[in-house]
Amino acid sequence: MAVDAEAQFHVLAVDDSLMDRKLIERLLKTSSFQVTTVDSGSKALEVLGLKEDQTSTSALSPEHNEIEVNLVITDYCMPGMTGYDLLKKIKESSSLKDIPVVIMSSENVPSRINRCLEEGAEEFFLKPVQLSDMRRLRPHILKGKYKEQQLHQEENSNTNHIIVGSSNNNTMSNKRKAMDEEVLSERTRLRFSSSSLNVI
Repeated sequence: MAVDAEAQFHVLAVDDSLMDRKLIERLLKTSSFQVTTVDSGSKALEVLGLKEDQTSTSALSPEHNEIEVNLVITDYCMPGMTGYDLLKKIKESSSLKDIPVVIMSSENVPSRINRCLEEGAEEFFLKPVQLSDMRRLRPHILKGKYKEQQLHQEENSNTNHIIVGSSNNNTMSNKRKAMDEEVLSERTRLRFSSSSLNVI
């Protein structure tokens, strides 16, 4: 199953600034992305189906929107949950960790940039974000889709191994049972010897 490079991917854009959200949305749409915008990290988690107070390994909540997000692009400096906090929540979640995250900031602070990249951000864009920056998103999405496909293939092969393994176990236990019965019947079978009739 190959990923269609021309598919319209869905990007979740997170920024507390209305003007920056509108700019990002326009750039993403110009680059043929489907876009959902929110103004905070906690709203982003809701869109992703993860509540802010859930544990890091929780699965998606039942009220999860049927939106498949292929990439999250978030501002670093936001009130409440920062972009870095959002990145950590996504990467700590077993169900969301493969979604690529890109951080944006108007401040060029090397220690902040390194910290985000070490935590798992794919890129760190300096604002104002340019159309050329949007072109750099697609390879990250494709890589994320490839990881997702690999995971599904591994799950399917593991399921097959379990089914085959359990049928092998049944076969082995049936063989073992037959051998045990054979040995038992050997032990209680009458044996004839030239001197007398013995039960062994």
